[in-house]
Amino acid sequence: MAGTQRYVAFLRGVSPLNCKMAELQRALEQGGFTSVKTVLSSGNALFMARTTAEAALARRVEEAMNEHLGRSFFTQVRSVAYLRELLDAAPFERFQLAADAKRVVTFLSEPPPRKLKLPVEVDGARILATAGSAVFTAYVRSPKGPVFMTLLEKTFGKNITTRTWDTVAKCAS
Repeated sequence: MAGTQRYVAFLRGVSPLNCKMAELQRALEQGGFTSVKTVLSSGNALFMARTTAEAALARRVEEAMNEHLGRSFFTQVRSVAYLRELLDAAPFERFQLAADAKRVVTFLSEPPPRKLKLPVEVDGARILATAGSAVFTAYVRSPKGPVFMTLLEKTFGKNITTRTWDTVAKCAS
C-alpha cells in the first residue's frame, strides 16, 4: 500500500503473565492497525500503518491498548527499515566483547540530551555507544541480577525499552 510502512511496537514490561500476545494483537487490530503480528512473548508487535511520526504511532498503540485491553504499556515504535539499518551498521563489532556477552539495544524517546562519556560500566554491564535514540549495551550475566537495566535506568530514566540484539533481528526480518 502506498504511503504505508512496516513498524514494530516495543512495549516495556510485558511478559506472558501480564499480557497475552493474542489479546495484544487483537487490541492493535481493533485500534486500526493492519497486518499485526506479535514476535516472541515480550511485547513486540509488527504492524502496517500510514507513514507518520513514530511518537504519534506509539501514542496510538498505547491508546489502542487502553481501549481494548483496559491497560497499556510504555511503547516505543521504530520502522522495520530503521531496524534493518541498525543491524547492518553492526554497532557491537567494534568492541571486544566476551563470547557470552549479551548484546542489547535500548530505545529512547529522543536522543540523550547530553554527550555521555562512554563506555560507562557497572558490575560487568557496559553502555558502549549511542546512535540517535538507540543505546547499545553489553553485559555478562551476574549473580547480582539485571544490573544492566539498573545502569540504563540510572543513565536514561525509566521511559525506555530494551531488547536483545537477537530480538531486534527477529523483529526486522
